[in-house]
Amino acid sequence: MSENIFNSEEIYTVSDFLSLCNTSIENNIPTCWLQGEISNFSRPASGHWYFSLKDNQGQIRCALFRLNQRNIKFSPENGVSVLLRAAPSLYQARGDFQLIIQHIEPVGIGNLQLAFEQLKTQLKNEGLFAATHKKPLPTIVNTIGIISSSNGAVIQDIIKVLRSRYPFATVLLFDCVVQGEEAAEKLAAAVLAADKSNRCEVLIIARGGGSTEDLWAFNKESLARAIFAAKTPIISAIGHETDTTIADFVADVRAPTPSAAAVVATPDRLELLAKTNKLYADLYQFSQQNLSNYQSQLRQFSLNMPNLGKQFNTFAQRVDILSTHLNYQIRTKISLNRGELTTIFEQLKQHSPSAHISHKQQLNKLAKIQLKQHFKHLIEQHKNHLHILYKQLQSANNNAIEWQKNILANHALGLEHLSPLGTLSRGYTMTMLNNQLIDSITKVKIGDSLTTIFNDGKIHTRVRKIEKK
Repeated sequence: MSENIFNSEEIYTVSDFLSLCNTSIENNIPTCWLQGEISNFSRPASGHWYFSLKDNQGQIRCALFRLNQRNIKFSPENGVSVLLRAAPSLYQARGDFQLIIQHIEPVGIGNLQLAFEQLKTQLKNEGLFAATHKKPLPTIVNTIGIISSSNGAVIQDIIKVLRSRYPFATVLLFDCVVQGEEAAEKLAAAVLAADKSNRCEVLIIARGGGSTEDLWAFNKESLARAIFAAKTPIISAIGHETDTTIADFVADVRAPTPSAAAVVATPDRLELLAKTNKLYADLYQFSQQNLSNYQSQLRQFSLNMPNLGKQFNTFAQRVDILSTHLNYQIRTKISLNRGELTTIFEQLKQHSPSAHISHKQQLNKLAKIQLKQHFKHLIEQHKNHLHILYKQLQSANNNAIEWQKNILANHALGLEHLSPLGTLSRGYTMTMLNNQLIDSITKVKIGDSLTTIFNDGKIHTRVRKIEKK
């Protein structure tokens, strides 16, 4: 029988061998960034994402667990090019090499921008942006509902414009947060409450300017569907003129700024005054025309009844009374209109250019304060980013050091196996002649002095006899 050429202690079970391979992979291959194209994407009921990352020459299995999906705004699809950070691993149940995804973002377009375009395309295909669904703004406005934050400058800007342009309308504020994770749901609830109250002829949903992240609540599907379902006409006034959100596409009218929304929602007071003056002139002209017609009819009646002097005098007296009454009514109407005109002119005086200039100065001061706050926010963001990069550099250095330690330990273990001292410790010896290692008896003669080295010492001998095989 042939002897076994292996040690039974060196035999691995499959699971032990896969565990050893997994440990070697995780300890020797660091977390890294990869770029490729998504294929074979699947989303089972567990909520985890599984797909392959491929290029022209190869592909890798990938797993993105549900807890790591919180900051991902776009929906991965087959064919999308992505950049991802992943740690290599071995799925021992199938023996498959795979990547555990820690972060993923689309290549060539931002995470938020891709999510924006995907939702925009979906809602557009459903018809939420169609002009046929846009509701016209009312011509008569008594109450304006504003969905915004009571703490911001937006509501104050709208109120100032309304006071100057159309002070007759009542402003009803539906206070709501306009930024953060839960802002979209709260804004949608505010739209629903304002619409169901039936107290407003028009609604304005407004927010000041900000970054894409700050305005992201207005790009959520829940808010878009709430705006579309509302029966009250809605004007969107979100951010600056260059900012465009999903809410702008769904709203009935989009205003470039909150102040502009107040202008769009109401008629101009000067235009109303001009219409009033025209109506007064038309009424006066109509009254004079009627009076002239009545007088002509009376004269015609007098010509047709020459022999009815008494009746004529009676009718003439009635005409005089009616004429006096009509003149009184006209003078009264003119007096009332003059009083209204005087009141309107006094209100116009209160809104002189000096007040407008003062308003602009206040706006400039507010803009200066907001600009300083914006710069301060940017500085804090960069500080936080530098801190994160510093922590990542420390982690990378520590991982590199641990990796080199493992390599050094493996080399040391190999050297220990190859060391002559290790061989001596297993019962072997070395024989030296004149400090030269003897590997054949042909190099030894009778009478030579030999030195035999053991693990724990040396023996000095002299050759008395040589036997060859």
